[in-house]
Amino acid sequence: MNPPKPEALSATIERIESLHAHANHLREQGQYAPARSAFEQALKLAESVVGVDALALVPLLNNRAVLGKYSGDFDAAQACYERALSIAERHLGPEHEQLATLYHNLGGLAHARGDFERGEPLARRAVEIREQALGPSHPFVLADQVAWAGLLDGLKRFDESEPIYRRALAVYEALGDDAEIAVTLNNLATICAGRGALDEALSHYQRALALKEQLLGPQHPDVALTLNNLGLLRKRQGEFSEAAQLYRRALSIFEQTLHAEHPRLKTCRANYAKLELAAKKPAGARVGNRHNSKSTATKRN
Repeated sequence: MNPPKPEALSATIERIESLHAHANHLREQGQYAPARSAFEQALKLAESVVGVDALALVPLLNNRAVLGKYSGDFDAAQACYERALSIAERHLGPEHEQLATLYHNLGGLAHARGDFERGEPLARRAVEIREQALGPSHPFVLADQVAWAGLLDGLKRFDESEPIYRRALAVYEALGDDAEIAVTLNNLATICAGRGALDEALSHYQRALALKEQLLGPQHPDVALTLNNLGLLRKRQGEFSEAAQLYRRALSIFEQTLHAEHPRLKTCRANYAKLELAAKKPAGARVGNRHNSKSTATKRN
């Protein structure tokens, strides 16, 4: 079999890069089905050029896995992350910074699955590798710490996670990084709500929502995540009508963008159902339960 001509190879590589960029753009826009198709095309082409064990596949596999996490295709995401980690470790060794990204993302996938025990050491490993490579003050290390904090939250280790969020928020404010500010505000608000600081939680959620709508548009699933959390908080504050509006808007977005069994969609549906039940109770019966809600707020890391 003759090797491809240089001009044909160049055209194929350009096509792979174009598909990869397009897939990432579609994912960022919340268009998960067409993003999946573009990633699969790019990956198939790349394997035909460089083989199935090349280091060049790692970014493609990683980004395909990110899509799987957000769309709810968790098994596919797990397989892509693990394949990328295996390739990177063979080519680069176990302490290379690129492995920190994959451990970070594997921890995030475990968080999405609700498997905090499994995810916490993965996220901690990302912090260790990146800190060794870049030093403790680098912004990438801080991003790893914030992701780790999300898993600490899941394990109810709030005394460890809250200082990370507050430190991160101060850094992101100084940098003017609105995307990370929004994520950190959402996560910090959930902790504030959990310890009863409802006014502070409300302020953080409202600001996170405004930033996400500005950055991502009003129909993005990350916007719906904060709408769900804000709905939960407003229910606790006795604002049932507003909470219902927030849940309905979140459900509309989730139903258009996520798999029917995605945990975020199922959580939002459950929260809305609990709100409808609570709204049917006499007003006096609601007050005693207002600060004892067991509904679930969600974080992104």
